[in-house]
Amino acid sequence: MNLTEEITKDLLTIKAVQIDPQNYFTWTSGIQSPIYCDNRLTMSHPNVRNKITNAFINMVNQLEVKPDVIAGCATAGIPHAAWLANELNLPMIYVRGSAKAHGKGNQIEGKLEKNQNVLVIEDLISTGGSALNTVNAIKDSEAHVVSVFAIFTYGLNKAVKKFAEEQVPCQTITSFDQLVDALVSTSKITQIDKDSLLKWRDSL
Repeated sequence: MNLTEEITKDLLTIKAVQIDPQNYFTWTSGIQSPIYCDNRLTMSHPNVRNKITNAFINMVNQLEVKPDVIAGCATAGIPHAAWLANELNLPMIYVRGSAKAHGKGNQIEGKLEKNQNVLVIEDLISTGGSALNTVNAIKDSEAHVVSVFAIFTYGLNKAVKKFAEEQVPCQTITSFDQLVDALVSTSKITQIDKDSLLKWRDSL
């Protein structure tokens, strides 16, 4: 079993990701979904979070342009960015959803210099909005984004389209498709359930 497969199963085991084709969850946006993803739970499992960091390191090693700085998306991307930056011995920043309304009014916390190459870390990709908000804040600071990394993606068409339009590479450790395959292989759901789940995802 490779690292991606291990992490996929770990997310299911610790219930960071739950899939129920029969009883839908309600997202904050109001979308009715057969999947609920809370990768914040990985923080409480050292073995799982270490695997995630190692998977990110493997992905960094494949980058043509290496990062000078690791950026965490507030809030769930911050701890994973910190663990990765520590292992790579690189500076870290984090990016708020918007500038603070008090103090220095920063949106970016930490030191980011013009023309630095930045790797953005997010916990999951749904519509892509929060990650791309981080990307745009970094670009506004005249730095370069080499890629966005995340633990998980729903694989929604709208997110794929947004990243393509912004010409921002995006890679994830695991995905909705891989999770569904893992559930079928362990007989947690049927092939009919899988087809229904993929039809739901592709409808958004």
